[in-house]
Amino acid sequence: MQLASGVLPEDLAEAIRGTARDIAEVLGGSGSGEGGGGARGGASGHRGGLPVPRSVWTVGEAAAHLAQANALMADLAAGHERPYGDGTPGSLAEANERALAAFAERDPATLADMITAQAEAFLAAVERRDPAEVLTTPLGTMSPAVLGSYLLTHMLGHGYDLALALGRPHMLDARRVVLTLPFMIAAMPRVADPAAVAGLTARFAVRLRGGPGFGVTVTDGEVQVAHEPPARPDCTILTEPVAFLLLALGRLDPWPVIARGKALGWGRKPWLAPRFPTLFRAP
Repeated sequence: MQLASGVLPEDLAEAIRGTARDIAEVLGGSGSGEGGGGARGGASGHRGGLPVPRSVWTVGEAAAHLAQANALMADLAAGHERPYGDGTPGSLAEANERALAAFAERDPATLADMITAQAEAFLAAVERRDPAEVLTTPLGTMSPAVLGSYLLTHMLGHGYDLALALGRPHMLDARRVVLTLPFMIAAMPRVADPAAVAGLTARFAVRLRGGPGFGVTVTDGEVQVAHEPPARPDCTILTEPVAFLLLALGRLDPWPVIARGKALGWGRKPWLAPRFPTLFRAP
């Protein structure tokens, strides 16, 4: 086992490496990051043209985006500044489309090896950083550990999409979802939907079933997120971890999740529970 040097927690480093390999397996690559593996040619090319559910992208486009994003994260971990939008979800979407237009590769197996190679490049680069260093990212400044959480969150979201499109098991589990929380807590104020939070004042306690929780306070449209739930929340939300991440990333709608018992809400204002995911726009 390759261990992190202390800049990233060991479990986060292993989750990044494991998620990249799981995505490579879904795509049909070798998973080694060294090229030369997996099914290529016509079969792989056919998979690349399949549509991704709830997305305008094909499998090949989503995989290309992941390869590019992992390369971007590796550059950021190495201390290179890479302007990429202005931090708003709309500008990030525009930057994604420009980047995809300039990158021709769409073969899933080839892209699988790029994804794993760039995940390894990120891990190698981040180990050379000071843990207290501040790095500039598309969603503001972050420590190296939070940037690692960002990379994991991004891979899990698009990895889920690719698995769904290709009819393969996804790679999300409770352990990996918990490791996304440092990034989610840092990013949520930046991705709050101004129209959705306008005029709202409420305190939310959000808890992952069997895991940690955090607090979100909205004061007349201003959003603050804390690592601990508030003492007197207006609404407490208890959610199954994988459902939490998929809701947060816009991959699921709230009401079916609630109907299946994977998210519960109570408190003085329980009706705020299904509204909570709509307060944010996934980048």
